[in-house]
Amino acid sequence: MLTTSEILETINMIAEQKLDIRTITMGISLLQCVSGDVKTTAERVYDCVTGRAGRLVEVGEEIEREFGIPIVNKRISVTPVSLLLGEAGDPVVLAKALDRAAAETGVNFIGGYTALVHKGATESDMRLIRSIPEALSTTERVCSSVNVASTKAGINMDAVRLVGEIIFETARRTANRDGFGCAKFVAFANAVEDNPFMAGAFHGVGEGDVTINVGVSGPGVVKRALEETRGAPFDVVAETVKRTAFRITRVGQLVAMEASRRLGAPFGIVDLSLAPTPSVGDSVAHILEEMGLERCGQHGTTAALMLLNDAVKKGGVMASSAVGGLSGAFIPLSEDIGMIEAAACGTLTIDKLEAMTCVCSVGLDMIAVPGDTPASTLSAILADEAAIGVVNNKTTAVRLIPAPGKKVGDWVEFGGLLGRAPVIPVHAESAEAFIARGGRVPAPIDSLRN
Repeated sequence: MLTTSEILETINMIAEQKLDIRTITMGISLLQCVSGDVKTTAERVYDCVTGRAGRLVEVGEEIEREFGIPIVNKRISVTPVSLLLGEAGDPVVLAKALDRAAAETGVNFIGGYTALVHKGATESDMRLIRSIPEALSTTERVCSSVNVASTKAGINMDAVRLVGEIIFETARRTANRDGFGCAKFVAFANAVEDNPFMAGAFHGVGEGDVTINVGVSGPGVVKRALEETRGAPFDVVAETVKRTAFRITRVGQLVAMEASRRLGAPFGIVDLSLAPTPSVGDSVAHILEEMGLERCGQHGTTAALMLLNDAVKKGGVMASSAVGGLSGAFIPLSEDIGMIEAAACGTLTIDKLEAMTCVCSVGLDMIAVPGDTPASTLSAILADEAAIGVVNNKTTAVRLIPAPGKKVGDWVEFGGLLGRAPVIPVHAESAEAFIARGGRVPAPIDSLRN
């Protein structure tokens, strides 16, 4: 039961500190849709998604009105599409069926145009990956992901090389929108099956027919709480973040359980991730600066982010019956006003962002780089990030936008939650010979856990 004081605190967090539920995501298994013909499969996919998720947006809006809790996005994740392909057929047919289903249900995005190739790739996987530029440039709501590495398998460098080329081509095909297609694609190491956040959400094969996962937000709430601890030692800071994360997650648990009941779908997990926005007062970077940093990206930033990420998990895990997804703190460059400001003045660089990903919940996210950045350099950045995930047994990801026609200092504009970002530099030295080797980087000794 919620006490009166908890209710009043929650009302204040919503009204003044930008607390919201970032997403209700319905995961849907499409394995029953597989047929010998891709067009028949596409028809079944459309019917299954619209049948299962037909009331998702309606129910989300009902909960918003009745509980007074903003729910920013309603989304769908589906079984990795590469698993639905037969021996022949164009994967883009399935992408377009998913896009039509997303439009019919009214959701913001649908994720799962996905291939899992961390150890090797089937012919279906390869067809899907090669189709990603066309799929993302000819649909509006479809999101795509590829898992190229895992702690158990190592890094599939052939996949890493191909994904760099796919990112480059996707940007080219959406050049009229600053490479917007790349904002709908993410490459993973150690991808999880119950992630509610886009662009990397998919419904894992270990999940049931349908499930409800919820992603929370609340950087502004944490920032406001830390304003009361100025000058206090870090153990006080950590305890404050833990208590605040508990309250934020309780709201997420309430929404998740209510959505599950109304939709007749099992509750999956609450993802604890602090998801920022480009709005003032809703920034993870500003939380780090509240700890005493003059600017996010300076020396000390990685330590501050480690404390924040750990305290969020410790506080949130006690507030939900099931925690999962990515859970921690996001650092998407274009989606966080503090990160945008730090990158624009040169304090926050891609090398510092990479260091920060060692201790946060995901990776290099929504970073705009020059449009003429070679595909091999994009692959090398991905390889570095995958290595961090593999060695540290954590999920890492890369969402890069090589902005066509843009150079360092220019800006890309995506609008909404995707925000805007300055184009930042990458190293000019060639990685071509390194990436051309291909093969597989073996799994680390830590993988031998049995």
